[in-house]
Amino acid sequence: MATAGTIDDAERSYIPALGKRWLLPLYDPFLWLLGADKSKRPLIEQANIKAGHRVLDIGCGTGSLAVLIKQMHPNADVVGIDPDPAGLAVAARKAKRRGFSIEFDRGFADHMPYADASFDRVFSSFMFHHLAKGEKTATLGEVRRVLKAGGSLHLLDFVREHGPHSGTAEHGNWIHRHGAVAERIEGRMISLMNEAGLIDAREVLRGKNFFGPIAYYRAASPACKPA
Repeated sequence: MATAGTIDDAERSYIPALGKRWLLPLYDPFLWLLGADKSKRPLIEQANIKAGHRVLDIGCGTGSLAVLIKQMHPNADVVGIDPDPAGLAVAARKAKRRGFSIEFDRGFADHMPYADASFDRVFSSFMFHHLAKGEKTATLGEVRRVLKAGGSLHLLDFVREHGPHSGTAEHGNWIHRHGAVAERIEGRMISLMNEAGLIDAREVLRGKNFFGPIAYYRAASPACKPA
């Protein structure tokens, strides 16, 4: 999953799927074999998407979540953003094969090329843990900016196992041993959402996939935004 602004700096780094560009063709088959994409369905279900909603997937990678959203909600307008052009090309082909109209844009989630209050729902799936602290803060600020009043963010990511070994296990990081996981969100996600000006931030659900424990979060944009 590549981390997710506009590409102002051609040299700005990002993490491609599986950590290496040459591994991209293996990415979707690998996740399919491990059943990793099954964990995305509850994330979509918790968002209560309605017909006509405009939905954004940040750090969309090869488009699996965006395509699943469109499959489950064909009357929603779905957009994905990611800095990796190779991943976006895969995403576009995937949507075309399914006959889905999905917009895929190149950009980073901490500097997005969208107007204020232009989305009803924003999604993030297994991307946020890749971001450094400053990028997390900037990304959530951008999420709040592009969300319509009363819209909501729905985020899925890895967390630590609760138990005697939770301080040493690094779940979900074995693919990126070179340091792609910049900072764990465990215990901080809700406070980060609140600091960004989102409201009603909470952990919705805990689960587990092949890579380890995962958590589902949601937060809302205030019903009335300041002028």
